[in-house]
Amino acid sequence: MKTLRRTMLFMPGNNPGMLQNAPILGADSVILDLEDAVSLTEKDSARILVREAIKFIDYSQVELVVRVNPLDTEYGIKDIDVIARVKPDSLMIPKATEEQLQQIDKMLDRIESEEGFEKSSIKLIPIVETAYGLENVYSIINSSKRVVAVLLGGEDLTSDFGIKRTKEGEEIFYARNRVSTACRAARVHAIDTPFTDTNDYEGLSKDTLKAKSLGFTGKAAINPRQIDTIHSVLAPTEQEINHALRILQARDEAKEKGLGVFSLDGKMVDAPIINRAITTVELAKVLGLI
Repeated sequence: MKTLRRTMLFMPGNNPGMLQNAPILGADSVILDLEDAVSLTEKDSARILVREAIKFIDYSQVELVVRVNPLDTEYGIKDIDVIARVKPDSLMIPKATEEQLQQIDKMLDRIESEEGFEKSSIKLIPIVETAYGLENVYSIINSSKRVVAVLLGGEDLTSDFGIKRTKEGEEIFYARNRVSTACRAARVHAIDTPFTDTNDYEGLSKDTLKAKSLGFTGKAAINPRQIDTIHSVLAPTEQEINHALRILQARDEAKEKGLGVFSLDGKMVDAPIINRAITTVELAKVLGLI
């Protein structure tokens, strides 16, 4: 889980200009979208456009993800067969099920062998956006060793439930908890659903903070202007960093004194608190904050 996936930016797969600019917009991952962003009449041309973009545009500074169409459509298998041969980092799978991921896993084994790619080099990111997917998320994650993250799709999920999607997000509170818990148990990244009002930065900040408090490690974005806000919220604060450093210093001093347990500011410090401090410091170092 050391790979940064704080932001995963959706880019329409049928827009040449956006495909060209995607690597320089500051997101940790870019998702070239062949599904929702592309009309039925453009599916085939968008697939070819994305394939050529991957061949000729330098995406080496970001994680390159392609969201394919669902496997129960006429486009899904074609997307995988064409796109996997130009070796994106990951494929994002809508409305994923265990059986579909196992089928894709076998397809990728064959394609990697035919193309001379390293085995299991193409990863999978299933989207949980149905009641079935939510109920079976841990099983879905474990259906393929290629899975490195899960994206919660709030819009499709609430549609499947027949309920209204709101900015406050109370209607997906359970879904967020279930997905983040399953991801933590499986040691893969949990990516929160996009915040769809691209002009509401305060709302985006609050929504990202809520996801962070529930254990999400990243958030999808639908506009480059959302990236800085998400990064700011998901980064440890100066206060959190300083407190973590004090904990680790106190830990080292306790070790020198032969103490198994110790206190800081009148509070006992145990292994979970130390582990949280280590995680905070490591992330701060990766982000260049210390």
